[in-house]
Amino acid sequence: MTARNRELLGLFPVAALITAGFTAVYMARSSDLGSVSLTYGGIFLALCLTVHMFVRAKLPDADPYLFPLVALLSAFGLVLIYRIDDTLARQQAAWFVVGIVLFVATIYLLRDIRALQRYRYVIAAIGIGLLMLPRLPGIGAQVNGAYLGVKAGPITFQPTEFAKLCIIVFLASYLVERGEMLVLGARRVLGVTIPPLKHFGPLLVVWGASMFMLVFIRDLGSSLMFFGAFLALIYVATGRLSFVVAGLVMFVVGSWFFAHTVHHVQERIDIWLDPWNDPQGSGFQIVQSLFAQADGGLFGKGLGQALLNLPGGAQIPPAPDTDLIYAVITNELGLFGAAGVVLAYMLFAERGFRVAVMSDDGFLKLLATGLTAVFALQAFVIVGGVTRVIPLTGVTLPFVSYGGSSIVANFVLLALLLMVSQEARAPRAAPHSPVVTR
Repeated sequence: MTARNRELLGLFPVAALITAGFTAVYMARSSDLGSVSLTYGGIFLALCLTVHMFVRAKLPDADPYLFPLVALLSAFGLVLIYRIDDTLARQQAAWFVVGIVLFVATIYLLRDIRALQRYRYVIAAIGIGLLMLPRLPGIGAQVNGAYLGVKAGPITFQPTEFAKLCIIVFLASYLVERGEMLVLGARRVLGVTIPPLKHFGPLLVVWGASMFMLVFIRDLGSSLMFFGAFLALIYVATGRLSFVVAGLVMFVVGSWFFAHTVHHVQERIDIWLDPWNDPQGSGFQIVQSLFAQADGGLFGKGLGQALLNLPGGAQIPPAPDTDLIYAVITNELGLFGAAGVVLAYMLFAERGFRVAVMSDDGFLKLLATGLTAVFALQAFVIVGGVTRVIPLTGVTLPFVSYGGSSIVANFVLLALLLMVSQEARAPRAAPHSPVVTR
């Protein structure tokens, strides 16, 4: 069976899932089902088939499982957001369509993905500019205490979602050229391998950018996500675990310093360590998240059965469509349902890293590694925050949480991964950039 036929077969169960999900929500609300759930399922399947036909024509050898996994997560997110708020679900569906349009445009306009390598400094400048936008007066906006949003008239978006793509492209392009120099010019001091400073600069720049985000943008999750993806890239580019350890030490030391000197960072960590110190105030969000997950048990209360909206407009847990959507999943579908969602992210990460392994081109290998790492870390940051493994942040759960910027940016990420997989499965007769492994 060809790759595209496997992809096609994977889309029909997803359409059945979204139909069953909407049906379950309708049954929880009313005994009059009608045919609306079948209509929603049919529209979703039609959109997915349209994407499939485009990919079949443009990328016939691309990975056959990445898009079905994205369709699965998107379908699940639409059902869950519809269960929380009808209006938000319609907006999310509109953003899903916009994401598909940008997905198609990326593949159609970017004829050769290696062209990104030639414009790495321009792309890096764009990424840094996007990171700084939320702190600009007049357009920057706070979201739950963090400077994540930009509001320009009726349009509001989170530039961090797009900045992550720019940073990954720059780092992949830089490290494929300088990775060998980091290894060959390194020297050992007290048993620690230290690369030459002139080539070690990008690590310091990315570390500084992570600390900048931690302090000025107040976004702990994105700083962890960016730096974690960079450490994955530098390990693949050099094969030196000592560089990763050095990077982790730098991040921990920087985080510790700012946790003791910057109030809002210290407050986030204090809430993480002891949310019960103020369960009705600063710790309310994480405490309610833990209660919701515990209440779900192994099998959950059933889709549409949990009590979310209280008299007076309050919601338990707070922000159920964004920050704490994983807590809602666990409450309604139980531990097994939540584990299924995590498994879908793990499968996506496995396919993404497989694409990286299959690629013979150094730049494409690093690009696939970085894109997959940042996607997987984004899922880990929100799930880890909700389950109190790490401090809770405002990062969205990819393709599941409500958020137009997230779903659109991640569709571009998917397009880039599929283009890399096409190159890996049907390589061109062109010189390849080496990746140093020692």
